[in-house]
Amino acid sequence: MTEKQLQRLREKEEKARLKLEKELARTEELSVYERRFAHKGRIAGIDEVGRGPLAGPVVACAVILPTDHPILYLNDSKKLSAKKRDELYEVILKEAVAYGIGMESPETIDRINILQATYSAMRKAIAALDPPAEFLLNDAVTIPGVSLPQCPIIKGDAKSVSIAAASIVAKVTRDRMMEDYDRIYPGYSFAKNKGYGTAEHIAAIREMGLCPIHRRSFTGNFV
Repeated sequence: MTEKQLQRLREKEEKARLKLEKELARTEELSVYERRFAHKGRIAGIDEVGRGPLAGPVVACAVILPTDHPILYLNDSKKLSAKKRDELYEVILKEAVAYGIGMESPETIDRINILQATYSAMRKAIAALDPPAEFLLNDAVTIPGVSLPQCPIIKGDAKSVSIAAASIVAKVTRDRMMEDYDRIYPGYSFAKNKGYGTAEHIAAIREMGLCPIHRRSFTGNFV
């Protein structure tokens, strides 16, 4: 190997080292709430996805991250590419101390309203944790009907590694469900719009009517 090649290798290694240091520092900064409440015991981050769409379930996730090593590159799921979310989804499920997923159907959303359905999905996600959580970090909301102490954090998916992990698992779970529904109910482009009210989706509703996973309480203006 020539001296020039060695220099390039050293520069590449140094660049990788600096990148890792930067990510470790960012992850440390995102762990401020986890450190603040560490004395409370097992901390679960909680987030949901799917409050706004015209179709499909609302999905919540609760994640307890390991305390002996960080999972890097966690962030608000909306700030990550689909490929990165898929990669982190696998890492989180493999390395988490525990994770739980809860969801409520379009029928339940129509019956009890989206807010109460979201709370119900969150309670289901918390109940699915094994081992159970001892303290909750929630994205923005205080969840009623939960006996555990909890801390709501505005924009928590961008401020807490635990909530960020929950946001990623919830989004990937729901996105994959909507891709499956696209094959079952073709014509609405669910794989593309994930049930949200895009112009294309609304046009499809007006042309074909509603399918079984549409939220009737969300679609009165189009039918």
